[in-house]
Amino acid sequence: MTGAEPSAARRGSARARLLEAAAGLFYAEGIAATGIDTVIAEAGVAKMSLYNNFSSQEELVLAYLESRHQEWMELYRHRAQGAVSPEDGVLAVFDAYLDHAEAAYVHAFRGCGLLNAAAELPAGARGREAVRRHKEEVEEVLAAHLERLAPRPLAQETAEQLSFLLEGAMSRAGLDGGPDRLRRARGMAERILAGLGREP
Repeated sequence: MTGAEPSAARRGSARARLLEAAAGLFYAEGIAATGIDTVIAEAGVAKMSLYNNFSSQEELVLAYLESRHQEWMELYRHRAQGAVSPEDGVLAVFDAYLDHAEAAYVHAFRGCGLLNAAAELPAGARGREAVRRHKEEVEEVLAAHLERLAPRPLAQETAEQLSFLLEGAMSRAGLDGGPDRLRRARGMAERILAGLGREP
């Protein structure tokens, strides 16, 4: 009916299109360089659809960050299904990062979309907090696997070490525009895990 409130399905569809458009543009061009009108045009929806689904640009950015978090978690869960040992579980984290790096991007691989976004946001921004929580969760995943291999203090220290390795490799891979640094980081992680088994 003309003038009626859009159905839930149609609102959801508009939200999904806006989020997909924002995700592609934010990753390829950056948040600050992407205007709302560009997102609307890319999504192919009416301007009012944006404000019906997101109360502000900040809300759109937060939704984007949450979608990136969920995307990575799904990549990890898929990889972890085949893990038969704690070592496999740790390496599944590295493989999830590799899967992310090897995915097709319109303007090539630019590193971690979450860290890229955080670098653009001011101190204290809700988006930076969301990115921090994501990184903490990744480290907790590593620690959970490692605690099956070593005492808790050593497991947590090693999880932090591997987290630093991942972030450094991801940053360098983003600058290189390809996943080679992540593959090398995975090999380093395997050697760290092998040494962990020999700890007194």
